[in-house]
Amino acid sequence: MNVLNSYQPDQGQGKAGAINDVLPVLPANIRSMLAALPDLFQEKVEEIRLRQGRPLLLGLSNGDVFLCAEGRPTHRINEAYQVTPLDMERVIQLISNSSLYALEEELRNGFITLPGGHRAGITGKAVLDGGKVRTLKYLSGCNIRISREISGAASVVLPYLLDGNEGIFHTVIVSPPCCGKTTMLRDLIRQVSNGVPELGFPGMTVGVVDERSEIAGCYKGIPQRDVGLRTDVLDGCPKAEGMMMLLRAMNPRVIAADEIGRHEDVKALEEVLNAGVKVIITAHGKSLSELLERPVLGKIIKSKMLERFVILGRSRGVGTLEEVIDGKLMRAIGVRKC
Repeated sequence: MNVLNSYQPDQGQGKAGAINDVLPVLPANIRSMLAALPDLFQEKVEEIRLRQGRPLLLGLSNGDVFLCAEGRPTHRINEAYQVTPLDMERVIQLISNSSLYALEEELRNGFITLPGGHRAGITGKAVLDGGKVRTLKYLSGCNIRISREISGAASVVLPYLLDGNEGIFHTVIVSPPCCGKTTMLRDLIRQVSNGVPELGFPGMTVGVVDERSEIAGCYKGIPQRDVGLRTDVLDGCPKAEGMMMLLRAMNPRVIAADEIGRHEDVKALEEVLNAGVKVIITAHGKSLSELLERPVLGKIIKSKMLERFVILGRSRGVGTLEEVIDGKLMRAIGVRKC
């Protein structure tokens, strides 16, 4: 589908939605361009990409478009607004509150968390110290990712994951990039933490290791997303270290983390599993068979310690629930098209 099909001239409606959260960190001229878009189009924007000397681009769930100076989306490069050095200078000033030095630690990771749980990825020249990135300079690119939470996103899969008196099965959410696994993880954490009375499920204490600030979207340590009443968050903490910290200090019944895959992550995960704490994690992949081929993840999957695999895809649009697989029997127990 052409991403411009949904564009309609502005009817003068108020501009509500998540995109409003990031307008204050954009230069006034670009802010005006985005504010000129109608509400329905704004809701589709997932990324705002500024690259110095190149067209201003909006990433949408079904493609991307350029943006004209008057605030109209287009596929024609010659009509697109070109990002200027002044635009880049101004957006960096606004994101950093005119103090890049104070954000040096975040720049080392290549992104800055914004109020509302949104993120600004930054590119430029890496400054190395002992072979490791210390900070960035000559900043020339910025990608602002709009964070949206969907309350109820995990409701369709939750009945497959509940385990009677044990609370919840050890669960892995699997999907390719941009197919909704973090959105589902966030809502699953919220529901497990709050409890689901209609399913007779009481709330459980959840510990979240949010290494990239994507799950809870913490700003200055405070979650900007609803991750539940009984949830503790370690923000910006490496997953392996964070899981051990939570296990030792916070007495969680469930530990959740995003994008498990490194050797040290899986080793820490085994420690958590052996401690009798439930896990809810995500992993990149198109299928369970793809995960089984990976040396590190494949080993723990073959051990059958992980009990449920939720496979997401795009067969009926972003975030389609393709399969729920029993990790002990290694067979599908539910296929829902959503």
